[in-house]
Amino acid sequence: MTGAHQGLALALFSAFVVVTLAIATWVARRRQGSPEEFYAGGRLFSPMENGFAIAGDYMSAASFLGISGLIALYGYDGMLYSVGFLVAWLVVLFLVAELVRNCGRFTLADVLAARLHERPVRIASGISSVTVSVLYLVAQMVGAGSLMALLLGGTGERARGWTVIGVGALMVLYVTLGGMRATTWIQIVKAALLTAGTLTLTVLVLARFHGDLSALLATAAERSGHGRDFLAPGLKYGRDPTSRLDFISLGLALVLGTAGLPHILARFYTVPTARAARRSVVWSIGLIGGFYLMTIVLGFGAAAVLGSDAVRASSSAGNTAVPLLALELGGGAGSTGGTILFAVVAAVAFATILAVVAGVTLAASASVAHDLYVTIGRRRGPRDEVRVARAAAAVTGAAAIGLGLLAQNLNVAFLVGLAFAVAASANLPVLLYTLFWRRFTTRGAVWSVYGGLIPAVALVVLSPVVSGAPGAIFPGADFAVFPLENPGLVSVPAGFLAGWLGTRTSREGADEAAHAQTEVRALTGAGAA
Repeated sequence: MTGAHQGLALALFSAFVVVTLAIATWVARRRQGSPEEFYAGGRLFSPMENGFAIAGDYMSAASFLGISGLIALYGYDGMLYSVGFLVAWLVVLFLVAELVRNCGRFTLADVLAARLHERPVRIASGISSVTVSVLYLVAQMVGAGSLMALLLGGTGERARGWTVIGVGALMVLYVTLGGMRATTWIQIVKAALLTAGTLTLTVLVLARFHGDLSALLATAAERSGHGRDFLAPGLKYGRDPTSRLDFISLGLALVLGTAGLPHILARFYTVPTARAARRSVVWSIGLIGGFYLMTIVLGFGAAAVLGSDAVRASSSAGNTAVPLLALELGGGAGSTGGTILFAVVAAVAFATILAVVAGVTLAASASVAHDLYVTIGRRRGPRDEVRVARAAAAVTGAAAIGLGLLAQNLNVAFLVGLAFAVAASANLPVLLYTLFWRRFTTRGAVWSVYGGLIPAVALVVLSPVVSGAPGAIFPGADFAVFPLENPGLVSVPAGFLAGWLGTRTSREGADEAAHAQTEVRALTGAGAA
């Protein structure tokens, strides 16, 4: 891209940053001293507003950049991410949304503490939630680095590195200034922009092929270099038994992981009632469903219009497929239309990243302050807890920046898949046991969290993601003793098994009266915050 074209793209992105900072500053003038204001925005959002915010939280850089890139490179197998992310919302709607809103206040640990001993379950849940949040943030950092490298006309490590640092600084600023209220409005704006941008690109792709989906798929298969195999299962996950198991493992993580993501659970506390929480999910399903259907068109469109080799040449993980597609649909490199469309898409992608990292950072800081600090430290009052939460946002941002710099060569959708696997392994089992198993005990809860968290993280470290493969974080080392790239197939059952064993071997019996009280509260909302 020419200097003038780069300037236009950067100007649009800068305008979004200025607008979102203005929102955060405006909100900061309002009272943010209480935990309810900082963590939940005063529970004043309507179902429609919260539904848009949930969609904004969920439609991340992994969705916009990573999924389309994977489809452009691997065809049918890349669609698993679109399908998995969408189906996961049914689990959220039918199993956890209303019950979590009734039982908790700000975090997952509030639900557990409603019927179990508070200190051990808060510590375990807090550690798990922070781990999942940091992993999720890493994916957004990688997406930001890839986008800025393309925007600046190169793929230099320095450009990527400074972008990661800049995004980290902005996300800390959003959270510390405005808390949940600012984060929510940023996500609402971002959801509207992303939906409009994705819809525009989808219409342009379909117009290029005169609305003929068969022609689109046939051209994508031809230009992929794989022929008809591009449209059939097995290109990425069907080469051997190990890749097939990886396919099952990834699907399990995607479908079950959403219900254990801390920043998604936190969104149910921003509405006044459980009914509003359920209606929020219904709103978000409509937005999210349409969006993921469009990512499939964009992925195959990138393969058909650009060719898989061109996508791979720009980014080996496929993270730049959508911006390159926008450039080509607008008229190609050097054209005014191509530059404008590329700039708009780049700005929308950055809006996506900034909004998501703000929500995830807020969830992580809430876990640190509300679960860990209040339990372990010496809390001096609500305002002290909020101050700790703001400091925790800075620490979380620093950790995400460091890991994001290491993982620049990995696909963002794949990285989010790892976060989903950890959430499905450590958070979902203990949440379902707490809500539905009368005999569940505190030991079972602690064992369930650590029994899913430790294997999930350990198996990722010992997998080809970290070492032993050309695209690994440390390609020069080889300590990959676990063959699968996603640990969900092992770690998710491990979390459920550990919770069952912990409960069965517990000397302390379950508090059935507390369970009955929690059950009534979960189903009716009586006594809910």
